[in-house]
Amino acid sequence: MKPMNEMSVSFLSCSANESFGRAAVAVFAAQLDPTIDELSDIKTAVSEAVTNCIVHAYKDTIGLIYITCKLYENGRITIKIHDKGCGIENIEQAMQPLFSTAGDERAGLGFAVMESFMDKLRVTSKPGRGTWVTMEKNIKRRPKEQKS
Repeated sequence: MKPMNEMSVSFLSCSANESFGRAAVAVFAAQLDPTIDELSDIKTAVSEAVTNCIVHAYKDTIGLIYITCKLYENGRITIKIHDKGCGIENIEQAMQPLFSTAGDERAGLGFAVMESFMDKLRVTSKPGRGTWVTMEKNIKRRPKEQKS
């Protein structure tokens, strides 16, 4: 199915840009007229994915984070967030709740949060080349209010 609209954005992996990534996706997703809860789910999942890029992908350096979003007539949004950082050696292990390579300062719940707030989550990674997180959410279509 061909998207009815799409956008791409990239930005530096500075912690100050986490809110930018979240807001950019939320504003774009608003075209599907999501509920506040649906929009909150999307924002939370995007925050987790972008934070993973900032904290884990580039470690002690700055790199680029890429976001691509596509909207579909049936109310589906796909969000792809990727980096060109260090990659993940063991995706299955990384997706386990409470696992973190960042020590005690991180909860290790990023992927679990993404999975719980989105309808689909796929993570692919190549060590030394980066990680791709693809998320999908189906926005429930509500009937338009009758105009008098």
